[in-house]
Amino acid sequence: MDDNTNPKDIIERQIREIEGQIALLSEQKSRLLNQLSTDASNVPAVTNPTPQNLTPDDKIKIFKSYFQGREDVYAKRWCNSRTGKSGYSPACKHEWARDICSKPAIKCSDCPNRAFLSFDDIAIRQHLTGTQVIGAYPLLLDETCFFLAIDFDGKTWREDIFAVKHTCAEANIPAAIERSRSGDGGHLWIFFADKIPAITARRLGSFLITKTMSQRYQMDMKSYDRLFPNQDTLPKGGFGNLIALPFQKEAIANDNSVFIDDKAVPHPDQWGYLASVQKMAIDEVKAIAESAAKAGTILDVRRSPIDEQDEPWNRLPPGKSSPVVKIDNPPASIEAVLVNRIYIKTGQCPSVLLNRLKRLAAFQNPEFYKKQKMRFSTHATPRVICCSEIVDDYLSLPRGCLDDLRTVLKAYHIGLKLKDERSSGEVTDFTFHGKLT
Repeated sequence: MDDNTNPKDIIERQIREIEGQIALLSEQKSRLLNQLSTDASNVPAVTNPTPQNLTPDDKIKIFKSYFQGREDVYAKRWCNSRTGKSGYSPACKHEWARDICSKPAIKCSDCPNRAFLSFDDIAIRQHLTGTQVIGAYPLLLDETCFFLAIDFDGKTWREDIFAVKHTCAEANIPAAIERSRSGDGGHLWIFFADKIPAITARRLGSFLITKTMSQRYQMDMKSYDRLFPNQDTLPKGGFGNLIALPFQKEAIANDNSVFIDDKAVPHPDQWGYLASVQKMAIDEVKAIAESAAKAGTILDVRRSPIDEQDEPWNRLPPGKSSPVVKIDNPPASIEAVLVNRIYIKTGQCPSVLLNRLKRLAAFQNPEFYKKQKMRFSTHATPRVICCSEIVDDYLSLPRGCLDDLRTVLKAYHIGLKLKDERSSGEVTDFTFHGKLT
């Protein structure tokens, strides 16, 4: 029975939340008592609890209090030993049971015999002890969430994730960085004291990405599609995107799936560090998201209208209405080469300007918003389509952006020295021998 309709499930969930809060308060009390006693003896205060102070049950409670996703289902990692393929699927009591489970012919979300396992202490204990690897579905049934995570991968994931962490620090947003299970990427986590609407959390994430890009033009716009929750609304019959959870035993042996500091070194006391990460109040999140939306600093790209009759909260934010970003010490002029595309040397422009020019070739994907509005899955449907590229220290734009390029530079009183390298071709006469039908 659904959590929202079963009073027993609601009470049990509230009890588990209270237990998690009790564990955190107990840990905070212990830390303050240690600090009080050490201060009295003029010994430097202990800021984090030692691992010996926490029992396995304490760790489970702390883990649940931070990584709160859907409680009625969680994802379990699988790996095919024959093909080497791996992935995640909802943990089900009837998985591969003869005459009951019809995978892969029938999706788990459509299976009439599904019996999903709960995200409870047993599942977490198995994850922490290495019995299984689990992931959480952050988007709850009422389309709220308890945390926001941003996924980074690729060669520049370290530079990108620390750049966003710096943006968080400037905005007084508590954030924690976890190196992923593979070690080739990372997650930036922001936790909330109470569940908040997913759309508000995602606006916070979009604001952080947009602001970071103004300082680091190399950051890929695909970052907008790496937010968890990945959607504002829950797809019909689906669960939304899952995110793998940290502290998996096998990965920890390689210093992965753990939280790292600003030098990319794992914190010596992982549980003490996690318990010290502050959670944002819902009023703080709303204030930042609303302020950014009013200032037009969320998803500052061209708008692709779907329906002018959309409700205000479903309309796409107009990129053209955003204010002109301030550029310190802009160049007097820049050089560009016009050939198959427009090429601008990155070394002659500040990052803020390059990011502004990069967005001339980006626009919101109307298919993403159509699917989301209809509660269809947006998997593999990018939120932003970007036609700019960074090629060998050059910013490459489509030739159709030339007029917009001139307009932006004029607004900043920057001259444009355009070198036209296009080929004029040769005049040739052709004779048509086909037959029209």
